[in-house]
Amino acid sequence: MKSADNYRKEYDTLGEILVPVTAYYGSQTKRAMDNFQISSHRLPRSFIRAQGIIKASAAATNMDLNHLSIERGKAILKAAEEVIEGKWDEHFVVDVYQAGAGTSQNMNANEIIANRASEILGIPIQSKERVHPNDHVNMNQSTNDTFPSAIHIAAVESVKYKLLPAVLQLQQELRIKAEQFMPVYKAGRTHLHDAVPIRLGQEFSGYASTINECTKKLEDSLELLYEIGLGGNAIGTKINLNPSYIPKVTKEICVRTNLPFREPRNMFSFMQNRNAPIHLMVVLKELAIHLIKITSDLRLLSSGPRTGLAEITLPPVQPGSTIMPGKVNPAILEMTHMVCSQVIGYEAALTTAGIGGQLEINVMMPLIAFTLLESIEILSNAISTLVIKCISGIEANEEICRNWMTASLALVTALSPIFGYDLAAQIGKQADEENKTLKQVLQERGLYTTEVEKALRPEGLL
Repeated sequence: MKSADNYRKEYDTLGEILVPVTAYYGSQTKRAMDNFQISSHRLPRSFIRAQGIIKASAAATNMDLNHLSIERGKAILKAAEEVIEGKWDEHFVVDVYQAGAGTSQNMNANEIIANRASEILGIPIQSKERVHPNDHVNMNQSTNDTFPSAIHIAAVESVKYKLLPAVLQLQQELRIKAEQFMPVYKAGRTHLHDAVPIRLGQEFSGYASTINECTKKLEDSLELLYEIGLGGNAIGTKINLNPSYIPKVTKEICVRTNLPFREPRNMFSFMQNRNAPIHLMVVLKELAIHLIKITSDLRLLSSGPRTGLAEITLPPVQPGSTIMPGKVNPAILEMTHMVCSQVIGYEAALTTAGIGGQLEINVMMPLIAFTLLESIEILSNAISTLVIKCISGIEANEEICRNWMTASLALVTALSPIFGYDLAAQIGKQADEENKTLKQVLQERGLYTTEVEKALRPEGLL
């Protein structure tokens, strides 16, 4: 039984509903909680922060335009700033899988800010004089323009201040390793079989350059995200809107974020499509693909230590087996691969959600927000961990690299210009079948000359 002392009665267009007395949220949030008990997932802190920035900016603009009283406006502003700081995160309780477009999430923010603002003013929540979630907090706004704008703000801040620094750190560390390992000669491999020699540093320079390209694409993806459609209202027609609202509220967003957000080139396109999140998600997917390649390479190169390639050594971070004492696994590389696999899956989900746009709105925005922001979050954390706990501590096993290179039959490639492709192939095949080195076969055939000896030196093939 619900104790009457623990709940307050609220009313909306569907009638009466009981809301916990300690909750800052109200009737619409409570209905969403009851209707959408789907998962344990909520939209992340970055999105809630963006909602607070939008509500604060709208309140400041509405006060400036004399649409909102100074008293109410300042209270809303203070409550919204507390949301930005994360003070009321526990009251953002709507499941990610909710009513389309994110109406429940928008009302969750409106109700929290309205009830907190009423509290600041000393007005009872159930009073007719209270700060109203729709009339005051949501003034000159709609879910349809604030929700996608919040996605953009949260994504830009997350990429700029978390993901890009992590990716740049990875790029820098890979460059350091490339320089450190440049003197180390080793066997190259194609199709996982012997290939001509390569420097270990050259291998790592390839990784660094790949991440550098991803960095540029991430930076470029921010350009579309700087478009925010506040003032578009329900479908982009700016209904019931003061002409000064859009430039003023956009400027407020820029001031509060210190970032160059701007009006969309076409408001209707912004309302209809989620092209900027789709574009960014494709870049995140590409980054994930490259990270899987790099971490898979490092797992192969460090395999062993006695029965694998063992050309590099990874820093040990934890025991690797419950049954084999002393075993150490490439745990950080495996974790990174898992995170990247999840991001690739999220990209498929976001792509499907992007198809959910119909006529003037995309109703799949909560899923788009969650998958995009969660991908940025886990990629950022994984990359930072990868750099600190793995890449920075990698060491080269020079002797093993040299041994594999010397034993590689791919060195026969250097003989093609001297003997021709066919004879060189015969020499390589004989060495393989008789388990001999190229030098031994050449000596037996009387072909080992000073010219051949020089040709087989690895540095001459690099």
